[in-house]
Amino acid sequence: MSADSHAPNPGGLLCNAGAGAAAGVIAATFVCPLDVIKTRFQVHGLPTLHTGSIKGSIIVGSLEQIFQKEGLPGMYRGLGPTVLALLPNWAVYFTMYEQFKSFLCSNDKNHQLSIGANMIAASGAGAATTIFTNPLWVVKTRLQTQGMRAGVVPYRSTLSALRRIAHEEGIRGLYSGLVPALAGISHVAIQFPTYEKIKMHLANQKNTTMDKLGAQEVAVASSVSKIFASTLTYPHELVRSRLQEQGHHSEKRYSGVVDCIKKVFEQEGLRGFYRGCATNLIRTTPAAVITFTSFEMIHRFLVTTYPPDPQPHTL
Repeated sequence: MSADSHAPNPGGLLCNAGAGAAAGVIAATFVCPLDVIKTRFQVHGLPTLHTGSIKGSIIVGSLEQIFQKEGLPGMYRGLGPTVLALLPNWAVYFTMYEQFKSFLCSNDKNHQLSIGANMIAASGAGAATTIFTNPLWVVKTRLQTQGMRAGVVPYRSTLSALRRIAHEEGIRGLYSGLVPALAGISHVAIQFPTYEKIKMHLANQKNTTMDKLGAQEVAVASSVSKIFASTLTYPHELVRSRLQEQGHHSEKRYSGVVDCIKKVFEQEGLRGFYRGCATNLIRTTPAAVITFTSFEMIHRFLVTTYPPDPQPHTL
């Protein structure tokens, strides 16, 4: 394969970015209420429910309790910064991921990546998006949990929160939780190669190519890979959420990543690292299905409607 075939194609980049951004926003809007209670479970532990007025599972009960106390807006706290973060997050991620795959793909006729090369592509794309969007994830966590703390002056909006955090806590506040967030690259390093291998297996079973799989096969591949990766890497999400949220307090509970891990283990044991995990799986599995299926379908539509140039322009 020639070097030119690996050069970035503007049309292809726009298709990847547009499809990734649209898919991320659709998924985030759909699962936002579950994201709110997952974040609160991570930071504050399981809520105390009034069994006389709320029936059913802890998840359903928590949603009812939020709706009763905070109304519909309470169930969608943090959606603004989530959407603002996901627009560049998935646009950058899928674009970088496809570019890394293009650079790393083998020279065989199918251009299939090895597992190691796929992990490198997923990790590189994950690192770029994590660093770029971390301040918005900090704001999302603060907005979703601020209603649970008395005496805390609430943030009025996403931009207001960004300004206040920058003014009161500096750059370190905006990038709180970055280390465990970067550790979360292990998540995509597991999820995306698993996703690709499952798609390859399904394509071989149907005697077709991966880019011609239907929405049902994409949904199967995305859900299985997401459950597998989320279960293995969930503890880093809990540590990240606690470090991001603690900026509310005058006295910080954790001095850093190591201190947070140590205190969670001492106070709550191994189970403490998996608080909110069930809710997270209920939230992230359909989110992954929606994100990946939407991306594949939207990307195919865009490529068909606005086909990229077969060769990049040269000067």
